[in-house]
Amino acid sequence: MAPSAQAHKRAHSLLLFEKLLNLRDTASPLTLILDTLEQSAEPLTHEFMRRAKIERAKIVFVSFATIKKPTTADIFIKARGKSLQALAAEIASHVAPSRPNTTSTTKDTNPPTVQKSLILLDALNPAASLSPALLPAFFNAIITPAASCVAVYHTDVPALHPGVADPTSLSSSPYAPHPLTLLSHLATTVFRVSSLHHAVAARRARERSLAEPEWGLGEGREGVLVGLRDGVEESSEGGEGQRGVVVEMEMRRRSGRAVAERFVIVQKAGAGAGGGVVVMVMGDHPAFRKAKVEDDGREGEEMETSFNLGLTEKQRRDREGVVLPYFDAQVEVGGGEGGRILYDMGREDDFDEEEDEI
Repeated sequence: MAPSAQAHKRAHSLLLFEKLLNLRDTASPLTLILDTLEQSAEPLTHEFMRRAKIERAKIVFVSFATIKKPTTADIFIKARGKSLQALAAEIASHVAPSRPNTTSTTKDTNPPTVQKSLILLDALNPAASLSPALLPAFFNAIITPAASCVAVYHTDVPALHPGVADPTSLSSSPYAPHPLTLLSHLATTVFRVSSLHHAVAARRARERSLAEPEWGLGEGREGVLVGLRDGVEESSEGGEGQRGVVVEMEMRRRSGRAVAERFVIVQKAGAGAGGGVVVMVMGDHPAFRKAKVEDDGREGEEMETSFNLGLTEKQRRDREGVVLPYFDAQVEVGGGEGGRILYDMGREDDFDEEEDEI
């Protein structure tokens, strides 16, 4: 049996997502990850660095808010207090491709191998608020055919208008776009991360026609913000107790067509913090899987409903034996008399000659 169009679409989306995570063929030169207080982008950035390490790519970690160097990073650059021009020059010095030795007399037919590089920016909010007009030139200076950039932006952190943050900025016009709008336009792939536990709770509320719960800033409470829970349900049905991340992907192709899909990333059972993960389409997760009615061409199978739409053999025979009222009048009798009504009077009927004439 040939796979359905929906199954083919899911398999294609999953392969595309794996290709983006593995940095294959520079599928996305600039990837933007949008996170919130309820769910940080760390699980996704850790997966990017883990797979880049397996591919033996150089990992350049640009820190705006991270204090300690990650264990998987090769180069750690502190970006606080530096201008975007100076930061771009420092990053480009670490990801510059190796050039062949032109003074060598030997002729090498094989071109020099260029090492892949992953540039990871942990928070773009400071740079986007201070000088958003310089972001296109900044990314153009650090992104090369062998270097891909993954940047994180916190959507719930207020962004100051460029004219307020820096009155001398070139983008101090009140008509300048919002930094998030500019970054979303520059990025070739946008990932929006959210908590799996929150997504399951919202789905349950929708199934019961209830209002979806809110977390973090959406709760509208004063005091401490509560995001992810410290503990998870260990005995949840369908594996909902596993801590996971929902990733909403929007990938822009060169033709301009966008590919959108939702995925779930769950850490493998028994794996540590640096272990692998399981990636699946959101619809294939046990918490979001719908009951499917498989049609293999078999006859005699009926839908499971609270009432029976079919007839038994005895009911079918009884229905065929029922004589409908005025059935004899449907038979044509004589010249043009078909359709007349035949009526047998009873004792209680009062015969009226005038009505009979009419």
